[in-house]
Amino acid sequence: MLSKKTQYAFKALMYIAEKKDDQPVLIAEIAKKKKIPLKFLENILLQLKKLGVLDSKKGKGGGYFFKQNPKEVSLAFVIRHLDGPIAMLPCVSLYFYERCKHCDETHCGLHDMMIKVRDANLKILESKTVQDLSTPKK
Repeated sequence: MLSKKTQYAFKALMYIAEKKDDQPVLIAEIAKKKKIPLKFLENILLQLKKLGVLDSKKGKGGGYFFKQNPKEVSLAFVIRHLDGPIAMLPCVSLYFYERCKHCDETHCGLHDMMIKVRDANLKILESKTVQDLSTPKK
């Protein structure tokens, strides 16, 4: 399940991506339009800036804008960096692997099934981008 933090991050990223003028967007505007608590949003946007997804400009005409093209920011990248593993079990995680206690991975039906679930999720999350979220459905 996506945390509130990641849900808010996606809402903010979609809002910035939908702006057609490519001008920086004020954090207060995003918070108000997307109903995100301002202090929480500040932390999220700072984290996205540290990841190189966003950048910001101070002063008059300032705000947040994409440093990276939204067409190149995969949903998996954002989820992994804000929420951690995408896999439902640590023993099937690609980037956060941890062996389960009291489990033999070579003979575990749950492990085998969760690999299939992970792969199906990743197929979508790695191929879809922030731009895909903000593109109107036809």
